[in-house]
Amino acid sequence: MYYSRNDLIQKEESGLAPYAVSSADNGGRVYEEEEHSYRLPFQRDRDRVLHSSAFKRLQYKTQVFIFSVGENYRNRMTHTLEVAGLSRTIASALGLNSHLAETIALAHDLGHTPFGHAGQDVLSGLMKEHGGFEHNKQSLRIVTAIEKKYPGFSGLNLCRETLKGLMKHGADYEHETSGMSLERREDGPSLEGMIADLSDEIAYTSHDIEDGWEMGYLHLGDLSENRFWNEVYEDCKILYPDAGEKILIRTAIRTLTNSMVSDLITNISFHLEKNKIRSKEDLTRVWRHGVRIAGFSEDVNSKFRELKTFLYDRLYRHEDLVRMSDYGKKVIESLFDYFVKHPEKIPDSYKERIGEESLYRVISDYVAGMTDRYAEKIYQSLP
Repeated sequence: MYYSRNDLIQKEESGLAPYAVSSADNGGRVYEEEEHSYRLPFQRDRDRVLHSSAFKRLQYKTQVFIFSVGENYRNRMTHTLEVAGLSRTIASALGLNSHLAETIALAHDLGHTPFGHAGQDVLSGLMKEHGGFEHNKQSLRIVTAIEKKYPGFSGLNLCRETLKGLMKHGADYEHETSGMSLERREDGPSLEGMIADLSDEIAYTSHDIEDGWEMGYLHLGDLSENRFWNEVYEDCKILYPDAGEKILIRTAIRTLTNSMVSDLITNISFHLEKNKIRSKEDLTRVWRHGVRIAGFSEDVNSKFRELKTFLYDRLYRHEDLVRMSDYGKKVIESLFDYFVKHPEKIPDSYKERIGEESLYRVISDYVAGMTDRYAEKIYQSLP
């Protein structure tokens, strides 16, 4: 049996909630293209993200631990894949468009710098007087202008609904160089976009516990001081009394993730019913009145915020991680300063954009797009 594109759209819409974003309501593309015969628009967007150069480079970009630390810890790509998996699960459970939620998740960190948040912080400071830098906006720059893969346009020419989903919390954003403007979302952010955002928080909180524990920066005694972790871990001990400590810790991490995902699904469903959400227009109505539909229950949200504070104090501020971050900042500062003084050393593919855009923006794009190891290689070769 062969399903035509119309068959696929009808099949999709029959399984979507009325407040979901359907393929037929994708917002179109900036550059018109013929529709694919057997891939729906958001599936096509997903594949374009997966095949992008920026996505491939994520495997050598820092999540928490820099690439040289080891190969058993999350990098920016494995983190992104985990976020995509959570987004698909939550969207499917709520009758939302899982293709859209997955695509937003896969694209959400394309604009991240080498060396994780330390890289973003230093590049943001360096660009403060030159238009600024923020990795979510950089992700939009990548998919709308920087990627060069197609003969008819720059960027990936993703659907407008996908691009809007990359704007966290429905914030304003006007692309500086592509000539494309995404006005403020008068209809508010899609639930698919909000779910991808929350999935990001769940994923990094859970996997940072595991990576921190495996690195020896977090110990069971430390974790037990946090009430969310302790509740989950004690329950796991009761369920699996014969399991060893290592298995119990890994089981507790999975259980913690599952509890947050389950609570999120249940709480969103509750608020959809409470606010009588029966259409996308209803979502717009409550959004304009400041009603939060997507979020954790009050109890889980309180415990989740405590857990994030715990990780900030006990993991992210660990002296070894601070030292890694300081090294990453030094690398990026040195590269940025060098290329400002020696723009002739920038690759031709970037150099040719000087004039159309400022030298600082071109350098920012170049440095932000580097992997950890490439940035280190160039840094070590500086005169």
